[in-house]
Amino acid sequence: MTKRRPDETPEQPAVRETLVSRACAWCGAPVGYSGNGRPPRYCSGAHRRRAWELRSAQDRADAPVDAGGRSPDPVREVVLRTETVVRSVPVAGPPAPAVRLSGAPHTLPEDAVEWVQALAYLRRTAPTHPGLSPFLQQLARACERTARVLREADTALAVDDQAQE
Repeated sequence: MTKRRPDETPEQPAVRETLVSRACAWCGAPVGYSGNGRPPRYCSGAHRRRAWELRSAQDRADAPVDAGGRSPDPVREVVLRTETVVRSVPVAGPPAPAVRLSGAPHTLPEDAVEWVQALAYLRRTAPTHPGLSPFLQQLARACERTARVLREADTALAVDDQAQE
């Protein structure tokens, strides 16, 4: 048995602690540690950036107002108020359906005689008809295109007839 001095402490067993994992400082998920280097504080780079953004935003907010920090004055708001009034406006019903000269409901002409009658009616009424007056140029162009197609078809039929003879 060894005598000890009064100022000596009894021998302590050597205890070695090794960090194996820690919790992420952002989300609390476990973060592994291999034992080399500084232990990681965050489980991912995204969480490290979020924590830095939060710390730097707090530092900026705590800075003096002239350095870009928060003002202790209450926030003042400018509000643009728009008022919309909804009105009901009566709308005229659908236009009366067109009728033929005979009084029958309007349909497209079914044969050459009806087409000739319809075009004759258009020729007589278009120049003085108040509903058509804004559209006279468009009507004239449409009639010219139709006439051109009919002439071309007539010419093609005449060439076919000559070829068959």
